[in-house]
Amino acid sequence: MDRFERACLIVNAASGSNTPEACDALGSGLKAQGIAIARTVAVPDDALPTPAELDAAGISLVAIYTGDGTLRSALTGLEEWGGAVLVLPGGTTNLLSKALHGDRPFEEILAELPRMQRRRRPCLRSEAGAAVIEVVAGPGAKWSDVREGLREGDVAAVASTAVDAAQASAGGSTVVLSQPNLGKPEGYSGVRLTPTREGIEVEGYGAETIADYFAQGIALLRRDFRSGPHDDLGFHPSVRCVSVDGSPIELMLDGERDCGGPEMQFSLAELKVDLLTAVDG
Repeated sequence: MDRFERACLIVNAASGSNTPEACDALGSGLKAQGIAIARTVAVPDDALPTPAELDAAGISLVAIYTGDGTLRSALTGLEEWGGAVLVLPGGTTNLLSKALHGDRPFEEILAELPRMQRRRRPCLRSEAGAAVIEVVAGPGAKWSDVREGLREGDVAAVASTAVDAAQASAGGSTVVLSQPNLGKPEGYSGVRLTPTREGIEVEGYGAETIADYFAQGIALLRRDFRSGPHDDLGFHPSVRCVSVDGSPIELMLDGERDCGGPEMQFSLAELKVDLLTAVDG
């Protein structure tokens, strides 16, 4: 097992759990494990660390206490690094932290650090870059803008972007799945792709599902349209998404908005970063 002496801590004040008190408690928890915090990176003000910078500082552990979007940027920037990464629940949804450690607070996760092992996980790669947790392709990806407003507590922005997202979901260009041909021939307003060891898990969401989600009221926006009715389309090594009308495909990569081309190829690959976990699998 690894013995870590020096760590880099990455935090984000805009993320769900990153209060000053929580960050102080996290630092104390690492020190209790005999790990000195050699560097603290506070995004977005500070640049994310590079492997060369970490090696030069004698740092072998990076602890990331942020939301999923910042987590994606940090992990993809650390590919091929020889150290290890501890993912902690510092955001709103914390999907990767839950997969690695279960739905637990960072205090419980830190207590298991001496028993953790390095493991690699699959990711999705495309011309838009790597996604560690999931990709949502299609006009339904605009719902990430609504979640951003919720995180910032901007009620007016939530209402405005929710209307835009509902209209885009109902009237935007659908995405058809090809190579392999999957699901409805008319396509979907939201295609969710999740990397698993069995392949890319593919789910299709219709416009009615996403629009109905808004119709139920702003209070339900704290939940996720992903829990609604959808088509389970199996597990595949790669998937091609095609915009029906040839317009650029709206994307949500690990919760962050992006925009791709009218055709996007997503392939299953290994994320070349060692992640610490005590959970088998």
